[in-house]
Amino acid sequence: MESRPPLPPFTPESAAEKARRAEDAWNSRDPHRVAQAYTTDSQWRNRSEFLSGREEIVAFLQRKWERELEYRLIKEVWAFTGERIAVRFAYEWHDHAGQWFRSHGNEQWLFDSNGLMSRREASINDVEIGEGDRKFHWTAGTARPADHPGLTDLGL
Repeated sequence: MESRPPLPPFTPESAAEKARRAEDAWNSRDPHRVAQAYTTDSQWRNRSEFLSGREEIVAFLQRKWERELEYRLIKEVWAFTGERIAVRFAYEWHDHAGQWFRSHGNEQWLFDSNGLMSRREASINDVEIGEGDRKFHWTAGTARPADHPGLTDLGL
């Protein structure tokens, strides 16, 4: 059986660790790495798209990162209980025309006993920003540095 610690039931520390590990994986922009955190039959709602299983997750992420360039993400735990975690997040990216966006959202996560996410529900809104309004400054494709402020510290 696959296992992806930390495992439920979550504590404040383990929920924060789970969110940071998810953030680091998504910032890698490696669809296969990200998909390994989900059950093979994981159910997703991302905006208005509904996905089922790792293969659909990988295909979705490949499409996403082909259009969302220089993607950088920060996640923050909003609440948790037992096998559930709710996070808020923001990410910055630009399109092929060079227009920058900050996307704000909330996710609800449900984990199985092995720490794999079996359900993910995401609501997301995009806001156009100028390049000078960007707040996420680290090398794209890498984890957010430990000393880079989080969402609360950035006032987001």
